[in-house]
Amino acid sequence: MAAPFFCPTLDKVTRGGYEQAMPHPDAPKMLAWGILATGRIARSFARGVSRSTHGYLAAVGSRSLENAERFAREFPGIRTHSSYEALLADPGVQAVYIATPHPQHVEWAVRAAAAGKHVLCEKPAGLNRDEMLRMAGAARASSVIFMEAFMYRCHPQTAQLIKMVRAGVLGEIRLIQSSFGFNAPFDPGSRLWSNAAAGGGILDVGCYPVSMARLLAGAMVGAPFLDPIEVTGAGQLHPETGVDLVAAATLRFPTGLVAQVAASLGIEQDNTLRVYGTRGMLRVPAPYQPACGVEPARFFLRTEGGEETITVVAPSTLYEFEADAFARAVAQGLHEVPAMTVADSLGNMATLDRWRAAIGLVYEQEKIGHPPA
Repeated sequence: MAAPFFCPTLDKVTRGGYEQAMPHPDAPKMLAWGILATGRIARSFARGVSRSTHGYLAAVGSRSLENAERFAREFPGIRTHSSYEALLADPGVQAVYIATPHPQHVEWAVRAAAAGKHVLCEKPAGLNRDEMLRMAGAARASSVIFMEAFMYRCHPQTAQLIKMVRAGVLGEIRLIQSSFGFNAPFDPGSRLWSNAAAGGGILDVGCYPVSMARLLAGAMVGAPFLDPIEVTGAGQLHPETGVDLVAAATLRFPTGLVAQVAASLGIEQDNTLRVYGTRGMLRVPAPYQPACGVEPARFFLRTEGGEETITVVAPSTLYEFEADAFARAVAQGLHEVPAMTVADSLGNMATLDRWRAAIGLVYEQEKIGHPPA
């Protein structure tokens, strides 16, 4: 079973430019987070938690005490552990954020759930749907929450997009186009280019436009998401490592909606979202990393009457929104986080499996177990 709530104070302590609440028995209940791994994305999420309303940083675990202590210098008052096992054994940790490379997600998500910790796992949740099933089963067996960390799902811009689609502002949606790609120099030692590390564009960033297309396809019919009935694709694999340099896919949904998605490591793309309906279209310049803070998020609605700018005020940071959405679900006794449910993650992984199968991309780790269908 999941650990009971800790009670931190509202008093703030500052170190390294970040403030966060420290434990005190008289304060409102908040979620105690443990950070598993200490890379760049772990620091980004930790900064979000340190600013969040419903959670605080309790501990960090790394494969070395030196790395854990270096990480902890940026944040006040957190405990350090020299192994992931020690972090999971910490009774003061209720929820674990897993920030390891993709191939290690399934092991540590399963072990965290078995330890009674709620699990927020960085995307993609696993290499394939089979791994996602294992994580979901472990969470269900231990009565803890599992969420795949698509932080954009918790931003109010995404909620506004869903609201407009459901309200029929665009009429019937016929086409969605979205890309996410960047131009990274080739480095065989980098996880991005490594087959052993499940590198390539589809898993690293292609998971975003696939998840958005499924989200909006569902919104059109009043459902939380919709899975495609057909996935076709093409791509270019790197001649040395075999990971995808660039890949594109077409998703066909049961409503007739078609989505065109693309991902890349080897070329920069515009990383936008376009949604075309019978009454108008939406152009979203930053669908996956929308603006936060003083500058509002902006996207554009074009109809017969012209183009209108839609602004969305987002006072929190992306990872702050995500941490608070997760903590609220725990506090409310929910079985999962509404912004990204287990069923949604299973459908997303299944679609990514089919996209990779279409271009012939299989990882070495999968050859030992089960390749994507």
